[in-house]
Amino acid sequence: MSAATTRSRTPDRLCAEAVDLAREAAEEAAAPGVVGDHVSVVSEGDRVVTHFFECQEPGYRGWRWAVTVTRASRAKVVTLDETVLLPGPDALLAPEWVPWSERLRPGDMGPGDLLPTEADDLRLEPGYTGEDEPPPNSVLAEHPPSHDLVERVEAEDAELTDRRPAIESTTNNGRGQIAALAEELGMRRARVLSRYGLHTAADRWEESFGAKTPMAQAAPAACVTCGFLVPIAGSLRQAFGVCANEFSPADGRVVSLTYGCGGHSEAAVMPKPPKPAEPVFDSMAADEFPLRPARDGGSVPTEPDGTSEDLGHS
Repeated sequence: MSAATTRSRTPDRLCAEAVDLAREAAEEAAAPGVVGDHVSVVSEGDRVVTHFFECQEPGYRGWRWAVTVTRASRAKVVTLDETVLLPGPDALLAPEWVPWSERLRPGDMGPGDLLPTEADDLRLEPGYTGEDEPPPNSVLAEHPPSHDLVERVEAEDAELTDRRPAIESTTNNGRGQIAALAEELGMRRARVLSRYGLHTAADRWEESFGAKTPMAQAAPAACVTCGFLVPIAGSLRQAFGVCANEFSPADGRVVSLTYGCGGHSEAAVMPKPPKPAEPVFDSMAADEFPLRPARDGGSVPTEPDGTSEDLGHS
């Protein structure tokens, strides 16, 4: 170990003895009565020492006032360098700051709240508005409308006077026909769901109301055969629908076709519980014990016995 390293790790004697100077600086920077006892001295370098004092400020448990003092080479006067409040090893710290867009969870939004969507949101991709050509992966680009379909769309749009001028003005380049068809298909929006957005939504719905949930495991049948299932539009209709059973736990929710519950429209009628048979012995009634046997029971002779009459017995 070099001599310079040894000197930097050993606190300077004059700087280490300047505890009163460091306390005065800490009390000047802090509120009155919040600077506690002197904790330790740490050498920061040649003739540079930091004094630590306890912080008694409420809410700053474990924090320490750090006052750095120094002196020039061959000088005997110690001067103040810096005063700052620093957390100690067991200090109470605030959680790491997270942007609000990452802290937001489903259900946090309330009436009047606005959630701006970022321009580069992976869940969305540019839609077709009529100003530009359809995207390369658009349905319109892959499958251009046929002549018969375009004529049918134009015939239907003829009833709407507000659409007709726009179609006639752009018939030369064909964009008006594509725009009309895109509007009929529900695609004439600035942005639409991307493939990533579709997959994340499908995973989220499958986790909430899918085949692996306890309700679906105990269901008599799947939602694909239930009469309360309302189909949805788009490619997701192949795997999801909307439940319309008011007694189902998924009423009004998007459910997987493999989901199920006890409210299935074709669930079997529960049989009535069997009626127990009448008990053989009535243990609730009192039993009769006659003192003399009945004469018609066969245990009493119909003709009196002569011997018993002599003895006076009946």
